[in-house]
Amino acid sequence: MSDVTSTTSELSDLTGRTAIVTGGSRGIGYAIAAELLARGAAVTITARKPEELTAAAEQLAAGAPDGDKRVLALQSNVGDATSRHETVATTVERFGSLDILVNNAGANPVYGALMEADLDGVRKIFDINVVAGLGFLQEAYKAWMGEHGGAVVNLASTAGLRSTGVIAAYGSAKAALIRLTEELAWQLGPKIRVNAVAPAVVKTKFAAALYTDREEQVANAYPMKRLGTPEDVARLVGFLVSDAASWITGETVRVDGGVLSTGSLG
Repeated sequence: MSDVTSTTSELSDLTGRTAIVTGGSRGIGYAIAAELLARGAAVTITARKPEELTAAAEQLAAGAPDGDKRVLALQSNVGDATSRHETVATTVERFGSLDILVNNAGANPVYGALMEADLDGVRKIFDINVVAGLGFLQEAYKAWMGEHGGAVVNLASTAGLRSTGVIAAYGSAKAALIRLTEELAWQLGPKIRVNAVAPAVVKTKFAAALYTDREEQVANAYPMKRLGTPEDVARLVGFLVSDAASWITGETVRVDGGVLSTGSLG
């Protein structure tokens, strides 16, 4: 039993590896950064708002051994090509590698019927949720992963797997991200593994409009009878980027409290 435990621990260890987590100042991104740090990785977090970013980096560093040496905060607009290039270049210069990329940053400025949707808002959704993730991976590939390999996780959504009506543009973009994940896994293997995770409603500021003032009602539609937490998603991401998942690529793993098994999104 001890040998099995030791082997599992070794496969899960990320010591000596470097990660970028976009949108890492709060919510799911912050929890993922904390999980990767706890597993031994050095982590760069990005966000647009400098105050939130600085506070998050300080909290992450305080919560991990040698965290002040393993946390880098870079203000970044994921939709800007120059910003993506500088984030990757600075990370490799600081830590000496870039082994893990978590495309977590997202945007959803459009709610409601698509026939009434502002097309500029729809373009922004696709640019931030799909194009920017590909752009970050292109930079990571050129700077490190193309030669040395790595692991990528894209943050999708159950809205990319089933129609919602109210967040249709966002769901369509996440469906595109899921397909992109499969294409990239095929093109980049065996050196680079690319997977996605698809959360249902997770209790974050980003998703607050989906459950505020009716959390119990929403949660009752889930077999697990609760909404997700950022940590639920983070633990899955930590597994997928580790050697324990070394034969998993091209997958979109649902972390949804079982809601899709009911035939609806709640």
